[in-house]
Amino acid sequence: MLISIIVAVTENGVIGKDNQLLWRLPDDMKRFKQLTMGKPIIMGRKTYESIGKPLPGRTSIVVTRNPEYKLDEAIVVNSLQEAISKARELDAQEAYIIGGGELYRQAQSVSDRLYITEIHTFMPGDTYFEIKDPSQWIETERSVREADDRHKYAFAFVDYIKQKN
Repeated sequence: MLISIIVAVTENGVIGKDNQLLWRLPDDMKRFKQLTMGKPIIMGRKTYESIGKPLPGRTSIVVTRNPEYKLDEAIVVNSLQEAISKARELDAQEAYIIGGGELYRQAQSVSDRLYITEIHTFMPGDTYFEIKDPSQWIETERSVREADDRHKYAFAFVDYIKQKN
């Protein structure tokens, strides 16, 4: 099973503030849905709570340190490794890490792919993403989009695969 990170990030590394996204990019949301539909999505508790409900057509796996945390509509686990094990049990070909910042940091060492939306702006925030070791990753595709009446910011979809050692 492939483990993929999917994230939208500004030029200064911001992915959110106060547990919220700071932009609305319809084409990014469309890509997110296309890539993740039918696959397990792994997220931290705060990310799940910011979404507010399970995303249709995907199995939500929520990682929390709180052993008392329960959800009827999602699988709750206490570590990233446990989340990956649960995703494997679903016989998925690919599972997506969808946030937040701490889970992204933990997941880079075990991930096979990165799907990054580079948003061409700078914003203040309190949650960040950066590729820890850029030398591990090979860019395989880049699709640039200009700002328009639906997208306040220009952005690029950038895909990476991890180099095999």
